[in-house]
Amino acid sequence: MELITHSPQETEQIGEKLGQVLRPGAVIAYRGGLGAGKTAFTRGLARGLGCTERITSPTYTIVNEYLSGRMPLFHFDMYRLRCAEELFDIGWEDYLERGGVCAVEWSENVAEAMEDAITVSLEKTGEDSRHITIEGGASLAAFEF
Repeated sequence: MELITHSPQETEQIGEKLGQVLRPGAVIAYRGGLGAGKTAFTRGLARGLGCTERITSPTYTIVNEYLSGRMPLFHFDMYRLRCAEELFDIGWEDYLERGGVCAVEWSENVAEAMEDAITVSLEKTGEDSRHITIEGGASLAAFEF
């Protein structure tokens, strides 16, 4: 599925719609450079899951946990990791077993752990415009925008 957005709010709306159909254990593998809209998409994803906390980038913490929704959201930033082995060292399998959604920024750094993930690629095409491609994962069968 390919979509174009023209504002951060539109990017969030797509994330919100996806969040509404996700099931426990879903993994979202983001691809996109700095400023591509990954955190904006995650804000919408969190809203779709019913999360009420303020969503921020996990750049310095590696993972932010949001527990107020219909299921937990674990928002990862893998920018500083060099391989999937380091991801497993920080407890990746424990997060998968907790029955939430794992949203992973810089997923290409841990590609071996993202085999069954829904891939969300975000490309900045203008000041506020984004080209978003969403593919993979069983949850997408119910996703319409």
